[in-house]
Amino acid sequence: MFLILAVVLFVIWIASFLVFKTAGVLIHLLLLFAVLSVIMHFISGRRAA
Repeated sequence: MFLILAVVLFVIWIASFLVFKTAGVLIHLLLLFAVLSVIMHFISGRRAA
């Protein structure tokens, strides 16, 4: 779940960077959330069902 969230946030970050160059703070916050999602994905790992 975290990995999908990270990919979605990364795609939104790239799209917003190309479309809105003036929204720098929001763009970098999205990148930060994407990186944190990837880190949380690797820390939590897969849990047995």
